[in-house]
Amino acid sequence: MSQQYIDYLVTDGGLDFDAGQQPIETSDRNSIAQDVKHAILESGLLREYQAERNRTLRADVLTRIEMLIETDKRIEPGTAEIEEQTAELLWMFAETVDNDNIEMGMPL
Repeated sequence: MSQQYIDYLVTDGGLDFDAGQQPIETSDRNSIAQDVKHAILESGLLREYQAERNRTLRADVLTRIEMLIETDKRIEPGTAEIEEQTAELLWMFAETVDNDNIEMGMPL
């Protein structure tokens, strides 16, 4: 099976390197998940979510994050879900158009 999407692995805001100091590659659903995570971080919605204390408005921000996820053409529309696991962790679920499931935690 050929890899359709290839990217460098980013960990803690920087490239991740192997023992030979070469950038580690990630592919397909992991690459899509990484791109979606960066889109969420760059949108400022996580900061808005953290700052909001009203439960209803927090739910609104989560809906806006789900809508942002679904703007990625590789994500199947209507499949994105965001859940608050703990006070410090959001969990994202989505399905790609290639029928791969994405599950990813995002620390707050």
